[in-house]
Amino acid sequence: MRVKIPAILEKHGLRPRKGLGQHFLVSERAVRRIVKAASLGPGDVVVEVGPGVGVLTKLLAREAKSVIAVELDEAIIPVLREYLGGAGNVRIIQGDVLAIGAAEIVPHDCSYKVVANLPYYITSAAIRHFLEDPHPPDMMVLTVQWEVARRLTAAPPRMSLLSVSVQVYGRAEMLFRIPAGAFYPPPKVDSGVVRIKRYHSPLVLPERREHFFRVVKAGFSQRRKQLHNSLSGGLRMSSESVGEVLRQAGIQPSRRAETLSIEEWIRLSEGFRQM
Repeated sequence: MRVKIPAILEKHGLRPRKGLGQHFLVSERAVRRIVKAASLGPGDVVVEVGPGVGVLTKLLAREAKSVIAVELDEAIIPVLREYLGGAGNVRIIQGDVLAIGAAEIVPHDCSYKVVANLPYYITSAAIRHFLEDPHPPDMMVLTVQWEVARRLTAAPPRMSLLSVSVQVYGRAEMLFRIPAGAFYPPPKVDSGVVRIKRYHSPLVLPERREHFFRVVKAGFSQRRKQLHNSLSGGLRMSSESVGEVLRQAGIQPSRRAETLSIEEWIRLSEGFRQM
């Protein structure tokens, strides 16, 4: 079945705002699959980003202890409240989620999950915002553009800066694909639902994270080049010095950045740190 989003918006004199990347999920089947993927129980707290009119929010509220819905579009808040029908366990916050720390909306001693249909233009920033927060979620179930979903969940030899940046913090897996026609208005591409289960501790220590990502960014700075060339240019180091670090890390200089595993990036980063 399809939720009659156009009629709901029209009743309030609203239309989807392209500038906010609004593509509302109208497929009830897809919504149910997303909620199931979050494995919610009666004690769970959920943060939802961009609830829109509340189609996903309503089902989350049925399964979880509480839902904190953060919506940027002030004009759609009345629609959201009406659709939810006064659900007592939903708290609506109007604002930019990228400007809100988790501790501002979730008690510091309370674990939580993020479930969201993310606007494409904030996807990477929103994921980073939550994973790097001092109070990160235990799990994220995210609907994103199909190509972004593939990049998030990639493994060698198809890694990217995005996949490394996410997989340092947790295990990312592709769950299922949602066709463009399941949204109103339909986007130009299909979407994918990704689940990120956060590790108890990130694979890179906080005090070494800046250096780690400096090395990774240098490695991906010239993706068509072999690793020793891109690292040499990105880190402004001699080819000989880079070659020695690669040798000690057990990594062939002729490889390309997308073929390295997270573990190899960590070894490489440590090698440069000790120079």
